Amino acid sequence: MDGVATAFMRAHFVPGLSVAVARDGAIVYQRAFGFADRDKKESVTPASLFRIASVSKPITSVTLFRLMEEKRLTLEDTVFGPRGILGNGFGKSPYKKWVEEIRIKHLLTHTGGGWRNDDTDPMFRNPAMNHKQLITWAIANVPLGYPPGEHYAYSNFGFCILGRVIEKLTGAPYEQHVRDAILKRCGVADMRIGGNTLAERAPGEEVYYGAGGQNPYDMNVRRMDSHGGWLATARDLAMFASHVDGHSPSRNILQPESIRQMTTPTTANAGYAKGWAVNRVPNWWHGGSLPGTTTLMVRTASGLCWGALANTREDSGDTGGAMDKMMWDLVRHVKSWKA
Repeated sequence: MDGVATAFMRAHFVPGLSVAVARDGAIVYQRAFGFADRDKKESVTPASLFRIASVSKPITSVTLFRLMEEKRLTLEDTVFGPRGILGNGFGKSPYKKWVEEIRIKHLLTHTGGGWRNDDTDPMFRNPAMNHKQLITWAIANVPLGYPPGEHYAYSNFGFCILGRVIEKLTGAPYEQHVRDAILKRCGVADMRIGGNTLAERAPGEEVYYGAGGQNPYDMNVRRMDSHGGWLATARDLAMFASHVDGHSPSRNILQPESIRQMTTPTTANAGYAKGWAVNRVPNWWHGGSLPGTTTLMVRTASGLCWGALANTREDSGDTGGAMDKMMWDLVRHVKSWKA
């Protein structure tokens, strides 16, 4: 298994890597490889924190489904306008075309009608703006291209809005509510929202290495909180997935019906549900990618859950796809698992 991991690192120029595998809610394998800081020769450990990028999205989704179980919202609730959860707190009515038709389910499934992850992505523009300023600006200046619910377009900005929904409903900062209401129930204590600069590196956090001139410290990561801002260990991801895997009602922190709804894809994209990529096996997963970051969290139909984290991303080539293949190759070396 170590050989599979180190071969991946050599092939994709990965300075540091951490992996963890869980079964039945218990860690059955965890290993760390390489350097957290190449210059200082600091080694990665299983306790090392990495930016997890878009693996943050399933965490936001689970948080919302927990709030639905508490009857604080529904998938059909609208977001903006007089009848929406956020009301007119972000801009003024009348909003641009289709904005008041956006529902919670549309943001969770990336069918909000626009604000897609391309060179117009609002999340990577106006870095000096806070959440309220950015959302207000985007609603006014980046029109939707489709009616909500009809067209799949992966949207970081949509999940940013969902973070503000959580704050509105709970009266608490997004990070605080998720830590208290979700992560503690999963046995996860160290996760937190990351900083933007190297000087803001958290205790135990990796140093990130950009490729092809990419700068990992030239982004507003803190503003990405609910779509891409969390720090975690590989163990944290494996344990989180284990607590929403649908295999054990006694261990899972969501009801079976919530998990079923959360992992059922839409007609707009058969490969994506609500905050999770899915297939017919059924396996559920999410990957993450930022300059200096490649991440993966997987829940398998066979009962395994895992996390994998690296502190770089290749400028060319699919580091995430290679990481996924590495993990499947790694677990296939084990015929039976014991805690």
